[in-house]
Amino acid sequence: MTSMSVAVFLGSAGLIAMACIKADRVRAWRESLNPSAPDIPDSAFAVARVVLLVMAALGVFVGVQGLDTDDRAQWSDGELTSAVRGATDALDGDFTYGAYKDDTSTDFEGEYATKIEDEIAEQGGGDAPGFGVDAALSGPEKPNEAYYLITADGAGSTFCMHVERRRDKEGDREEPGIAGRTVTVPKFVFAVTSRAGEC
Repeated sequence: MTSMSVAVFLGSAGLIAMACIKADRVRAWRESLNPSAPDIPDSAFAVARVVLLVMAALGVFVGVQGLDTDDRAQWSDGELTSAVRGATDALDGDFTYGAYKDDTSTDFEGEYATKIEDEIAEQGGGDAPGFGVDAALSGPEKPNEAYYLITADGAGSTFCMHVERRRDKEGDREEPGIAGRTVTVPKFVFAVTSRAGEC
């Protein structure tokens, strides 16, 4: 709960308390301060109560909206867990084509890390924010394998995602080359798994 929402709720509680004060108490207090002051009619107290209660209701509404905004800006453990599972399923089996048969490199630290972050944010859905996810490369990067430590703003849980790129020779495609020859374009498939905890 943000400090702003707390302040708004406390202010609303104060307004409700003021609306509950009896007219006789206000008159007695006013008379003790200024005995010659004219008497306040009951209708004025009724109007004041309505105004105070309307202001309190508006304060509660603003406070609830503030809490909702704060919730949408932070990941919960449940939201991150669901999003990581969804992203793992979506990325597992994804494929790409390389430039050469012996192409064994993938930009695991840059391009693929961003792809993981974007996929998790997309899988969040519901009240989960579409930002604040970090996929940090964990451990030494290998040509065809990488581990990522997954964290998100507001969530206390972490996840370890393992990505392995494998050659799929059956998925290679032939494309026209120079002088009527064909060129083999190799297919690479990504195997993705994840588990809770550190890498």
